[in-house]
Parts: sequence; C-alpha cells; structure tokens
Amino acid sequence: MSKYSIKQFVQQTKQEESARDFFELETDRLLEVNLNGQVWAKAGSMISYEGNIKFEREGMLEHGLGKFVKKALSGEGAQLMKANGQGKLYVADSGKKITILDLEGESIFINGNDLLAFQNGLDWDIKLMRRVAGMMAGGLFNVRLEGHGLVAFTSHYEPLTLLVTPDTPVFTDPNATVAWSGNLEPDFVTDVQLKSFFGRGSGESVQMKFSGNGFVVVQPFEEIYHAPQG
Repeated sequence: MSKYSIKQFVQQTKQEESARDFFELETDRLLEVNLNGQVWAKAGSMISYEGNIKFEREGMLEHGLGKFVKKALSGEGAQLMKANGQGKLYVADSGKKITILDLEGESIFINGNDLLAFQNGLDWDIKLMRRVAGMMAGGLFNVRLEGHGLVAFTSHYEPLTLLVTPDTPVFTDPNATVAWSGNLEPDFVTDVQLKSFFGRGSGESVQMKFSGNGFVVVQPFEEIYHAPQG
C-alpha cells in the first residue's frame, strides 16, 4: 500500500508503546532507548527524545589522558555523547541498519564509525590500527567493549557474519569490516595482484586477515573514510 489516509499513516508508523527493554528497535534503522539513568551514544545520532534528559558531549579528559590522546588521533568518528535522565531517546545514523547485542561477559571490537550506542557500565577502549596507517586515508580505529550490557552498532544493509577458525582465516576489505570478536587481532596484508579485484576504496590493495577462533562481521558496502584534519 503506497497511499495512506492520515489516520492509517499514523497507525502504521507510530511508536510502539509496549516497549520495555533498555534498547528497542522502533524500526530496523531507528533505536529507542528507554532511559532511566545514563547511556553513551554516537555524537550527532539523537533525532528525538521525550522526558527529562540532559545531553553532554564527552569531556576531553573524562576517561583519562590515554583515551583523549587516542581520540585526538582518531578524529571525530569516535566522538560520543552522554545522555542522562529519564525518558525515551531515539537515535539513528544515516539510515543504516541497527543491530543490538547483549554482551554477557564477552568482548567485541566495533569499527569506531559504526558504534551507535552502548549501556553505561561496559568497559571500553579505543584501539588504533597503527600498522595500517599510511596505507589508508582513515577508518584506522575501532572500539573494544567488554562486560555485561547492551551495545548497538550500524551497518549499511544486512550484515554478514563470517566464522574464523584456525584452518580457515578470513580476509576482509577494511572499508567493509564492521565488527569482530574481542579475542581476534587482525593483521594487515597487501597484495598488489588483488588491487583491481578486492575493494574500491582508498585501501583497495590492503586486506584485514583474521586468524584463530572467532567471527568477523562485514557489510555489503564500502565505507569511505576521511582522515582527520590536523
């Protein structure tokens, strides 16, 4: 049905009142946070809220000098905002599909540009991929989250999870890599012969190699990153 009366449109698209979980997918591309306390979200991702909620951009030294230095090097892609209070908060990122994970003591790496929101109390740290610096224009950092709580990340279209085993390493395009299990440390390899076939972004001859036991999440889209301006 492509045409609606106003009553039909409101009925079809209105928010779901029965939601009770801390994170709820209002749609595949819109996250509802049922806030009673604090949550971290990507800066600029808030599209609407109701209730008594106060927003703050992350303080420069809020998480210590080490993280501040890493954030300065990684640019704006990992910039976070803090929402405190009680009410409903709606966040989204450029219409990308949202996935919610409930960490139960596990850890996960998420590309800094794809991290949408996470529950206060999770341990997190920014990891710079120094070995690939100079090979790519940007997208050189990710965020490692660990503990108990909810985290939401985004992807262009449907994500695909590839299993990594000792007998089956997985190679991915860095511009299409969204997340991977916290026990994996990717290597970066170059293959000039694959330059015309493996990816179309700035790091087209660079691949991420995942070895061991775990998983890696990719998207059917190549993110184009911009290096932070100095």
